[in-house]
Formats: sequence, C-alpha cells, structure tokens
Amino acid sequence: MARLAHRLPENAPGDFFVDDRCIDCDLCRQLAPDTFSRADRPAQSYVAHQPDSDGDRDRALRALVTCPTASIGLTRRIDAGAAARSFPEVVEGEVGFCGFASAESYGAASWFVERPGGNVLVDSPRAAPPLLTALAARGGVRWMFLTHRDDVGDHRAFRERFGCERVLHRADVGSDTREVERILDGSGPWRLDDDLLVIAVPGHTRGSCALLYRERFLFSGDHLWASDEGAGLAAGREVCWWSWDAQRRSMATLAEHRFAWVLPGHGRRFHAEPDAMRAEVLRLATAM
Repeated sequence: MARLAHRLPENAPGDFFVDDRCIDCDLCRQLAPDTFSRADRPAQSYVAHQPDSDGDRDRALRALVTCPTASIGLTRRIDAGAAARSFPEVVEGEVGFCGFASAESYGAASWFVERPGGNVLVDSPRAAPPLLTALAARGGVRWMFLTHRDDVGDHRAFRERFGCERVLHRADVGSDTREVERILDGSGPWRLDDDLLVIAVPGHTRGSCALLYRERFLFSGDHLWASDEGAGLAAGREVCWWSWDAQRRSMATLAEHRFAWVLPGHGRRFHAEPDAMRAEVLRLATAM
C-alpha cells in the first residue's frame, strides 16, 4: 500500500496521492491524464488535480490498481473493485490493455487479444486475481508471447492457471525462462497462426521480437513506442541494452509490414493508418 507519510510534496490536497516509491512508469498519466502529472525532481508522477467527476475518479482508480509499486494511495477508503474488474480495457475491437503492471517488469504494459483461434497475452502483467478471473471468463490464454527478457514478470503463474504456450526468442532465454514451451531460433519471421506473425527486432536486447496481429496491431515490446510529448514514434539509445545499430536496422525492417497501432511495453501507444505509420517508422529509422 502507498504510504501517506511518504507522499510527494507536489500532490494536490485530497483523496488521491502518490508516494516516493514511484518509478515513473507513466501508466497512471496515460490512464488518468487529468489527475496525474510528472514532476522533474526526481522524475515521478504526482496528483496534479484531484478528480472532480465520477469519470475522473474511475480513471484514477484504474491507475491505482495498475500501479506496479503500489505508489498511488487514498487518504480515505474508496472502493476500487469496479476499476479492478474493468481490465482488460479495450484499445480497439478485441485488443485490450491488461492494467495490473508488474514491478518485476518495471511497470511494463501488457496486452490481451481475444480471438476465436486462441487468445494471446503479450508480456506479463501481475497475476492479480481480478485479472485472472477476467481472462478466464474470456476463454483463458492460448499463447503468452514474451517480447524480450525484461518483461516476463509473472509468466509462470499464467502458465499454471491457463496452460498457455509461452513464446520467447532463444537469445533472451535466461534462468527464469528456461522452461518456456516454444523457443524461437534464428531471424524469423515465424507464424503462430494465420493472423499472428512474430518479427525479430534485435537491438534493445539480442532476442527482442514484435508480434503483428491482423496487420493492424504491432506489439513492440521495448523496441518502439510513442514519445510522451506527442512528437511521434521514438526509441531510446539510453535504454538499448544490446546494439543500437541492430535496433536501427530492425526499425527499417518494420517498414516492410503494415500496421495501424504500436502497442509497446514501455512508452505510449501510437495510432496512424498504415501509410502514415510506414512513413513515421521510416522517419524514425533515418533519425536513428
């Protein structure tokens, strides 16, 4: 639970606050931008404006249950049950954001795809009971696609609950993931199903991969995201753990594929129709 005695001084007075364990994952600011903002001392979220409507309060409660470090707290008891049951939250159609981020993945976003041929969980959220119940009600998880080694979180708990086939590139398999059911070798691409294409995007890590669904949704892990400032797509040399040159080449490779959504692990989601998306990916590859 968040600690009232450690609340950040920037918090506006009222029911919601953020304490000093915040890791600046940005998810609260994405979920409830009218409530949360970013301080620069150090880079952490805080409550800039207390929610003053039912809608704003619901968004702030969704941020509270999503927070990976339990840094968002309340000065009085407010029922967050409805917010907890709201995930996966629809992005578009059958694709949803899972909430319940894991501290083990440094607050990475995870995604759920509900589809007749078997549901897909992209990267690992916390194995929170409300989320497990919600996924079970939607038919469970057929594949658990792990984009890279950093965002595997509670992967074992999802395997135990749903019997899902975990997918990870061999170059990113470690001591915690040696038992995954499907290990990808080489440079791909690989098909999990007719509408699910795995694309190798080495760079951030050697085994980083993206998942393309229906030539519309690209689940990009930590390879690619939208900037906080709304300046388009971005990648970070300062968080490239393996090879920036390889990541640049991987970025150019993505321009060969059509998609309209970038749904990342860290960073913000980005939407543009395929031709505009391709131009933006090429712009970024050139800038890199």
